Amino acid sequence: MADALIVRGGWEGHAPVEATELFLPFLRDNGYTVRIEETRDVYAEDLGAVDLIVQCVTMSEITEPQLDGLRNAVAAGTGLVGWHGGIADSYRASSNYLQLIGGQFACHPSKEPHLLEGGQEDNYLPHAIEVTDLGREHPITRGIDDFELHTEQYWVLHDDLIDVLATTTHPTRPWHPWHRPIVSPAVWTRRWGAGRIVVATPGHSVDVLRHESVRTIIERGMRWATRTASA
Repeated sequence: MADALIVRGGWEGHAPVEATELFLPFLRDNGYTVRIEETRDVYAEDLGAVDLIVQCVTMSEITEPQLDGLRNAVAAGTGLVGWHGGIADSYRASSNYLQLIGGQFACHPSKEPHLLEGGQEDNYLPHAIEVTDLGREHPITRGIDDFELHTEQYWVLHDDLIDVLATTTHPTRPWHPWHRPIVSPAVWTRRWGAGRIVVATPGHSVDVLRHESVRTIIERGMRWATRTASA
């Protein structure tokens, strides 16, 4: 048995409740005991018995005691997994959180200006998620082919301590100001002390999370990140 903690909340546009509920059957079927919390207060508690944290909290704020608890738990061996804005666009004002995660949402480019209508769909673009050479050997993404999505395409600022399992490329378009294609990490892992972190940037909506490849990556990521015997 392993103990999983789901922490959810923040911007409702990412459907934190429905999104996390999608993975409850997987966790329970794989022997996890699941606790669900709707605030970050739990991070300030003793997390020594938690083997895996699944976070879905877009934007929002985190206090210093909460962040210290999260960082210390991961460093001691607790796994941390999340997708899209629930992990890569959390707690924008906290540089220590950004250091923990290793990548931060910068933008999701839009359609052509004359097609914009003011809704979330303005930022839905067809794009590819391409598995890297490392990803083709990694247990999270092994056997998964490159795949196409039509949803938000995250542009992520990141450091070199992440291990990139898949990327996505932002092309140059006449209505955007950049001058060459930008390759951005789409799935990565990170070792932090004894802990393992997994971030998947696809996952804006529940239908994206139901995509076979996206769901497989997240579910495998949960198992890979869960506290190991050596942690």
